[in-house]
Amino acid sequence: MRQEADSAVLPVAATRPRASRRLLTSDQAIAIALVAPSIVAIAVFVYGFIGRTAYISLVRWNDIAPDYTFVGLTNYIRLMDVERFQIDLKNTLVFTVTFIILCLAVGLLLAMLLDQRIRFEAVFRTIFIFPLAISFIVTGVAWRWLETPSSGINLLFDAVGLDFLMNGWFTDPNIGILGVVLAAFWQMSGYVMALYLAGLRGISEDVREAARVDGATEWQSFWHVIFPLLHPITLTAVIILGHISLKIFDLTVSMTGPGPGFATDVPSLFMYQTTFFGSRFSQGAAIAMVLLLLVSILIVPYLIYNARNEVQR
Repeated sequence: MRQEADSAVLPVAATRPRASRRLLTSDQAIAIALVAPSIVAIAVFVYGFIGRTAYISLVRWNDIAPDYTFVGLTNYIRLMDVERFQIDLKNTLVFTVTFIILCLAVGLLLAMLLDQRIRFEAVFRTIFIFPLAISFIVTGVAWRWLETPSSGINLLFDAVGLDFLMNGWFTDPNIGILGVVLAAFWQMSGYVMALYLAGLRGISEDVREAARVDGATEWQSFWHVIFPLLHPITLTAVIILGHISLKIFDLTVSMTGPGPGFATDVPSLFMYQTTFFGSRFSQGAAIAMVLLLLVSILIVPYLIYNARNEVQR
């Protein structure tokens, strides 16, 4: 009888959850403890502040005294009618397109030259990458002197007989933003060169040899075989350079400021002056949200593209 009773209890006991089973292992608990502070900090100091900025852009706080009267999209509508902001958007477009094209073209060219295993390659590679170690503030100060009409580059052109190349650079309202582009391009082209050089060195020599065996010239081999393999590098470079150009601030501040007729002005500088000098906090928040939208348009598709590639792998 006792054996029958025990056999009857066993199935019931087997179906009960083990009291000793833990929800988390020690490794999982340690991992959560290490990651939690970062998650909390990002939630508060990144997304929390983004939410706060979005809220401020929807109220009537355009004076020193806070005014949280809800006005909806009024600040955005008024912002689009501001002539300075319209000029800023145009400057941003010119800066972004010119900056990206120059960096990609020169960066790829330098990478192709260094990929030929030339003498003193390490020296040239260091020289090209060195500007990346300098902050945009330092670059702006140096290039402000270089592009001053009475000194710098103009004196060099005058000395070598290239007077027709002398101009006002950032002091010229017609080409002012291109002077800033030149400084930014000088600093970032070496970074793009490093990206492309890493990509070229990662392509097997067998791929190049197969193209030669098929009768392709060096140009055809590069354009139809090598360059398509560099598309991920190009996409990464475009995203990084586009992100930098959309939120450029320190280079413009240290180099030119808004410039004559806002020729070198950008939205981030307009936001800074509007908020902290004009005390128009809601309008400044609206500019910040427009900048966030522009950056998101560039970044989010790239993140989705990468996520889909990871899932397919």
